[in-house]
Amino acid sequence: MLKLGVNIDHVATLREARYRGRAHGEPCPIEAALVSEAAGAHGITAHLREDRRHIQDKDIFALREKISTRLNLEMANAPEIIAIALKVKPHIVCIVPERRQEVTTEGGLDVLAAEKSLTATRKKMNAAGIEVSLFIAPDTEQIAASARVGAQFIELHTGKFAEVFSDAKKRKAELKRLVDGANHAHALGLRVNAGHGLNCNNLSALFAVPHLEELNIGHSLVSRAVFIGMKTAVKEMLALMKKYRS
Repeated sequence: MLKLGVNIDHVATLREARYRGRAHGEPCPIEAALVSEAAGAHGITAHLREDRRHIQDKDIFALREKISTRLNLEMANAPEIIAIALKVKPHIVCIVPERRQEVTTEGGLDVLAAEKSLTATRKKMNAAGIEVSLFIAPDTEQIAASARVGAQFIELHTGKFAEVFSDAKKRKAELKRLVDGANHAHALGLRVNAGHGLNCNNLSALFAVPHLEELNIGHSLVSRAVFIGMKTAVKEMLALMKKYRS
């Protein structure tokens, strides 16, 4: 069964637009997480960025205490955030690239360039009982490096697929990259998740990719929730995901 991890970052984005720096504010990302769980989500994803533009430290600790499903903490491979992760002890961390000027995470992690430091972080997390995923492009060398790091999972960056979705030729080429990447990762013993830019319109095409265990979806769910509510948006996505056959 393909699982859904609901990313609640942009609920916090909306809160911070009005209440940044205050002890209170709405909408509450914790409430969004609980509603998503009640609707059937298999896990909750949140990205504690170094610049704290949306999710705050208090949100991560509250999520760990209050949700009953799997907490996936997206994070940069940075000492401050590593220390917080080791205190929070989420079920899994997904290490992502992070640049201060980007609107959202752009591109995959360069595992080859940071193999030594990522291996050290992976060992710390695993020693604390935390699984590790690396957010990467479907690139053969990056996948091989992820296996050498010892990560339990990779998360295939589907942003390029989402960007070219309306162009049939480019979509086919990008899907092939994702299919080949998933097969290569699986052969190396890596478990495969995917995420970025996924929505109700492009999701079915992604089902050509084998070995997927979980999709992490955020912005499109929050966007749909503006019109139909979070519970309905999550249920709608889960209904589509039931059609996946690896």
